[in-house]
Amino acid sequence: MPAEERDELTLSNLKPAQKRRARKRVGRGLGSGKGRYSGRGIKGQKARSGSHTMRAGFEGGQMPIYMRLPKQRGSTSKDAMPIGPHRTSTVPVNLRDLERVFDDGAEVTLEAMVEKGLIKNTRTDVKVLGQGELTKKLAVTAHAFSASAREKIEGAGGSVNALRPPREEKRKRSRKGSAPEESAEPAETPEPTEASGGEEA
Repeated sequence: MPAEERDELTLSNLKPAQKRRARKRVGRGLGSGKGRYSGRGIKGQKARSGSHTMRAGFEGGQMPIYMRLPKQRGSTSKDAMPIGPHRTSTVPVNLRDLERVFDDGAEVTLEAMVEKGLIKNTRTDVKVLGQGELTKKLAVTAHAFSASAREKIEGAGGSVNALRPPREEKRKRSRKGSAPEESAEPAETPEPTEASGGEEA
């Protein structure tokens, strides 16, 4: 018989592509091997419906390991949500980026930064930092500026427009019970009087 006729699909050689597996029929009597408890055992969590769809990290109700481990304190810890590690409330933009993207004499606004791809959106405050050199005259508008960035922008002939007022530095309080500083001038000695017996008898 030629190979072409042997490979032809007919009702006599029709069969599934993969070997069939019989469906497990549970609860069909003790003689079936899967009767009574249907392979689930006697009671317990894994005998209940939905017990095999537990969330990741579930340890049967006991205190999970991510809660047993010690936490690192501080606002920069990964456990201090929603801040997270080394996240701040401002988006930094350096002067080198403004020098690279904007032309001389351009007006740099938050919307212009989004259009140029320097920031993602205008929902977060933007702080301009002084890393890099600036040779172009730019009118920069942002929420905050570092001292070096402000100096370089104004030094190149540009202008700075801060949307938020600068924070005032808090003065350090002196410790309680500290002795007052002694005056440099020596204390004057009182002149002797008659009552004190200053004159000779």
